[in-house]
Amino acid sequence: MRSIYTVGLVSLASLWLAAGSALAQTTPRETPLRTRPSVGAANNNATAKRTRSLAQPKPAADNGDEDDYQTVTTFGITTNTNAGLLGGFVFRQSQRLDGDLFGKPQYRYLSLELVNVKSPREYSPQNNFGTSSITPGKENYLFVLRPQYGRELALFRRNADEGISVNAIFAAGPSLGIIKPYYVEVSSGNTTRQIPYAQAYSAAENIVGSGSFFKGLGESTLTVGIHAKAAISFELSAFRNNTTGVEIGFLSEIFPKTIVIIPNLDPTAGGREVGNRNFFTSGYVTLFFGSKK
Repeated sequence: MRSIYTVGLVSLASLWLAAGSALAQTTPRETPLRTRPSVGAANNNATAKRTRSLAQPKPAADNGDEDDYQTVTTFGITTNTNAGLLGGFVFRQSQRLDGDLFGKPQYRYLSLELVNVKSPREYSPQNNFGTSSITPGKENYLFVLRPQYGRELALFRRNADEGISVNAIFAAGPSLGIIKPYYVEVSSGNTTRQIPYAQAYSAAENIVGSGSFFKGLGESTLTVGIHAKAAISFELSAFRNNTTGVEIGFLSEIFPKTIVIIPNLDPTAGGREVGNRNFFTSGYVTLFFGSKK
């Protein structure tokens, strides 16, 4: 009986093992599931990528901070060693050109100035009546209209928001000289009139003051010469599109004949032209202001 139980148990165990082996072979293997990231995780990844890209430094723009304009137009007043405190008025314009000159950015320089040129012997004491000053011996005014063409080189360029730019200027052009008679006011009894100083001096008239500035404009004569100048300008800007500065330079000018401003009245010293000249040199300072674009 015990042997029968033993054989039965062994048989059952064999059947169980066989059934388990067959089931293992027929059951398919489960493949691992790939899970898609949630919408929140995707947004987090995109935000992280943008953060990394923003954190990376961008390449600096070339000349982005330099004061780089194509045209500068200014107006100004000037004084020079051949004039008084107010020597004249100036218009200037600089326009950027392609290419460099001597390795520096270059501009086409145009200028027009009207100045008063005086004789070194001029002085204007107050007359006895105290009404207006006269210039003893003066026979003519000399006004000069100077169109100029040249080049302006940017030696040092300012930052767009601060600093000072330094430019070198070389220009030349014709000189249109306007020789206007100098008028004075003379009295005769209870009446006064205005006549040229040369006439008043020769007639021993009683001079009481200077005449009107516009008197004698129709009697002006013209002469044409040439001039050249070299200068350094210093520019600064209160606002980005505005500019103000100063131009300091030296100018030479020549006319074909001597211009008599104060004639020589001493016959023993020579002719009327003695003490006058046709070649003028002067240092000058121009204060200018204007706009850039």
